[in-house]
Amino acid sequence: MAIVNRLTVDGRDYFLPDPVSELKTKILEAIKAGGGYVNVPPLRGGPGVDILFSPGMPVTWSQFEVGEAPAPVDEPDDELADYEL
Repeated sequence: MAIVNRLTVDGRDYFLPDPVSELKTKILEAIKAGGGYVNVPPLRGGPGVDILFSPGMPVTWSQFEVGEAPAPVDEPDDELADYEL
């Protein structure tokens, strides 16, 4: 199981890998300073995105576990498909 964090800023969702404690600290510091840019890293590679955080801007965090995809269900035999069981 992997933990994925969702950061919602002004209605836009950003998905981040764990840990996010350093990012939370940077965002809080930017808001306390009256506003500032914070680089939000991507979930998988790339430069991320710079977001201007300011006091009063709606920011929410959520966290959820993402597991492996379930194994595919075997296809029914042709004989059973004829009976629609």
